[in-house]
Amino acid sequence: MVAFIIRRVLQAVGVLFAVGIISFSMFRFAGDPVNQIVSIDTPAAQREEVRRSLGLSDPVPVQFTRYLINTVRGDFGISYQFRQPISDLLAERMPATLELAFCATVFAVAFGILMGVYSGLRRESFLSKLFQTLSLIGISLPTFLIGILLIYLFAVTLGWLPSYGRGDTVRVGWWTTGFLTLSGLMALILPSITLGLFQMTLIMRIVRSEMLEVLRTDYIKFARARGLTTRAIHFGHALKNTLIPVITIVGLQLGSVIAFSIITETVFQWPGMGLLFVQAVQNVDIPIMAAYLMLVALIFVMINLAVDILYTVVDPRLRSTIRQPV
Repeated sequence: MVAFIIRRVLQAVGVLFAVGIISFSMFRFAGDPVNQIVSIDTPAAQREEVRRSLGLSDPVPVQFTRYLINTVRGDFGISYQFRQPISDLLAERMPATLELAFCATVFAVAFGILMGVYSGLRRESFLSKLFQTLSLIGISLPTFLIGILLIYLFAVTLGWLPSYGRGDTVRVGWWTTGFLTLSGLMALILPSITLGLFQMTLIMRIVRSEMLEVLRTDYIKFARARGLTTRAIHFGHALKNTLIPVITIVGLQLGSVIAFSIITETVFQWPGMGLLFVQAVQNVDIPIMAAYLMLVALIFVMINLAVDILYTVVDPRLRSTIRQPV
């Protein structure tokens, strides 16, 4: 098991190094950040001085080495736009994004599993067919359109929920949370549904297909022959084995929710890292863009490592495979 974890950690380091190369290379073609810092009529000598102070005049290998060393140390530099350390900007915006991702994931997992189990057990019922129709709508419609429709219905027409912002927040240490205020909880509802709807429909369809497959297996027939109750068969045997592939999907989707919350945060003007990234793209703030990509890559590899370890705990067949000599 230790050797398995070490291999996964080494693979994660390789992935982060590759992402570092890609982000550094790509952002060299994103535009000249000096144009965003100085005015149009700035003399060429002053422009060159600014470029030299930012380290943009150094050779590319020197810039890349400095970029990697600073990234490992957690130093992402100074934002060209905000003139603040990027680590402080990310620390300020991270609670909003993580709380939104957490609520969206809880919404997706809870409703996705419930709807998937019901659709698998009652696949010919009207409610099951309704769930299937809703899943097609959730997968087909783009995220920004879902957000706009929810805003129009619940914020503009009915006036029940806020259409933008995070609401009132409470500071707990360095963390700012909206869970402790009513307006913060109300502000979480629409963006959480918007962000989690696609994941919910995906989980629902996976759970439904796995339930239909598991219910046809021999050990379920044997459980029925032994006289076990329907509840014990469905939830004690079928659902338990159905959730094994769902663990991987949920883990990967959690990383996707954090990475692709950009659209949702833009639609609802949610003050998270995604909105910060959009502003950085608009202003060619290369350090923020590079830091965001590296942070998202780190979140992805950490989640994948946790999912791999959890998978071996849930599925005993993998534990026996890991123990075999390579």
